Amino acid sequence: MSKYKVPKIEELIEAGVHFGHQIRRWHPKMEPYIYTVSKNIHIIDLEDTERLLKEACEFLYKQASEGRKIVFVGTKKQSKEIIQAEAIRSGAMFVNERWIGGTITNFPTIKKNLDKLIKYMRGKETGEFDKYTKKERLLIDRETEKMTLVYGGILTLTETPDVLFVIDPKREKTAVKEAQNAGISVVAIIDTNADPTGIDYIIPGNDDAIKSVALLMRAVSDAVEEGYKEFDRKGDEQTKKTKKKAESVVEEKEGVVVTTTESPVVTAEVEEIEEKLVEVEEPKKIEKIAEKEDEVKKDSETAKAPKKARIKK
Repeated sequence: MSKYKVPKIEELIEAGVHFGHQIRRWHPKMEPYIYTVSKNIHIIDLEDTERLLKEACEFLYKQASEGRKIVFVGTKKQSKEIIQAEAIRSGAMFVNERWIGGTITNFPTIKKNLDKLIKYMRGKETGEFDKYTKKERLLIDRETEKMTLVYGGILTLTETPDVLFVIDPKREKTAVKEAQNAGISVVAIIDTNADPTGIDYIIPGNDDAIKSVALLMRAVSDAVEEGYKEFDRKGDEQTKKTKKKAESVVEEKEGVVVTTTESPVVTAEVEEIEEKLVEVEEPKKIEKIAEKEDEVKKDSETAKAPKKARIKK
């Protein structure tokens, strides 16, 4: 069973996860997740939050344990650093500066930009750009820095992601729409002002307060991290099985079947057969070498004969 921990209601209250937006800014479709109203502010039902957070974490754990590509998306100022830190810790990818339109729906173009950035980074490391002028190197450095801000978190992405984890789908509507069009699962922290329609796994909660976002992100990251660890363990076990299988693979040697787990008796038989083969083959090799030497000798004598004849004349 997984080892990740989902925070309890007391912890959610302490982090302020239950605070929603003002009444005038609410979205009617979030009504099922609202517990009450206090001082013109909607209060989120934390029993729902706890239950749905657990479901979302179980889904993310399962996806990660199968080696799926998960991308964290959150460009709010207060969540940028949290997104980056938790993504790096858990092994997921991230977008925390700006979602580039077409990252999912037009991935081949995005892949070209990723390859270009990788080329720039490698060129700088290997000193490939040292031959350029100072101005040219400065322009390359600026472009590399600019591209790193946008693409740095998805640099290892070779194809469209399998899952998006989003903080505030209202702000990240482009990313959510692209994922929905491509049939990619979306998990999201949703406040009372956002539309939950089309989100596969909803986590009702305060997406503005740093403590709230940090607590929810920690739970999600723990689930993803444990999932990827499980995937690595499966990979190691598979590698061991493959290696063990390879060690017992049957080999053919001079028509005699030999395994790596052969008994001393079989080994002795093989050695005896090899000796016989050597006894038979070795004289043949010696005869061939002798024949070749005779041919070479005859050719050299033939080549020299005309010269001797001319000298006698």
